[in-house]
Amino acid sequence: MSPALRIGATGFALIAVCYGFARFAFGLFLPQIDGELGLGPSISGLISGGSFAGYCVAIVASAILTERLGARAVAVGAALVAAIGMAGIALAPSPLILACAVVVAGSSTGLASPPMAAAVAAAVQEGRQDLTNTVINAGVSAGVALSGPIALAITGQWRLAFGAFAAVALILAIASAISLPASRGGNRAGGLPPMNGPVVRLICASFLMGAASTALWSFGGQLVSERMGWGPTGTGLLWTCIGLGGISGGLAGTLVGRFGLDRVHWAFLGLMAASIPMVGFGLGSVPTLVGGAVFGAAYVMLTGVYLVWGTHALPDRPATGLMVGFLTIAVGQTAGAPLFGLVNAGFGAGPAVTCFAGIALLAGAFRARSTGEMHRGRSSSSACS
Repeated sequence: MSPALRIGATGFALIAVCYGFARFAFGLFLPQIDGELGLGPSISGLISGGSFAGYCVAIVASAILTERLGARAVAVGAALVAAIGMAGIALAPSPLILACAVVVAGSSTGLASPPMAAAVAAAVQEGRQDLTNTVINAGVSAGVALSGPIALAITGQWRLAFGAFAAVALILAIASAISLPASRGGNRAGGLPPMNGPVVRLICASFLMGAASTALWSFGGQLVSERMGWGPTGTGLLWTCIGLGGISGGLAGTLVGRFGLDRVHWAFLGLMAASIPMVGFGLGSVPTLVGGAVFGAAYVMLTGVYLVWGTHALPDRPATGLMVGFLTIAVGQTAGAPLFGLVNAGFGAGPAVTCFAGIALLAGAFRARSTGEMHRGRSSSSACS
């Protein structure tokens, strides 16, 4: 088996389990968990805030540890953290312990991505790195798409579900130890990344995209409930469509190689901007579900674009390059969610949806390469030829 296929398959599965099971499955089982353990508003707030904080701390720590310990050790650690967290959820006797376990499980998402970027840089030939990275990143959507049917198939058995998820994570820890290289995939660096032009523009673009995405990630269920009268089944179907659409994000590397980062960036920001009103305006069942699939494809494709952008901006520090974009997306989501809520409360859902579609388009103002950088690149190519 080629390194690209071996690392790609392992990374895809690891990302799917960490995101789809360790992080997002909790929301699907929340009504059952609440019915048994009686979660109150304070514990729910602790879980929400703690999940974000855990992700941010974990992804920064992962980038640092990957540069020091290597891809294999950190990826195995991510799978073990997911297993421990999900086992804790399955065995939790009280709301507080449950909250702690959810935060631990969710932090595995931050740990998992940087070592995969380093593994790809270390062992995959350069021409296949972008494709391999974006295929791995598409595991997010596979996990989201799988978690919905699993939740429906074992309704009422949330402890059994999380116990099984923990077992799968343990298997992936073994697979990561066998399949991934120990190398760091770059120079042993440290500290903050250089704030050069591509990195600054990456931060701006990913922040705005992250903020725009909260229109559906945070409020999509509420919007379809209010505008369409959909209950949990309809919302679950929307989420499945988002997950299935996002699997196409694995093509980001291929599209970037053919059309360039900026063209792919602009195209999928446009699709995200279109998908937000398709879901948020309540135009009917078919447009809403199609909008969900388009949103999923656009979101995962754009995270793939920022992954490639970051690893190209910091080629000697691929784990840190990935971390910059993904961390900034999360910060943008943290800022975007309360802003959407304020606009929604003050002006209504229609203006809020329109405003956030505009924010998605605004992210397109930031290019992966400036005009001067592209000119220098062409001059270098001419000199070499």
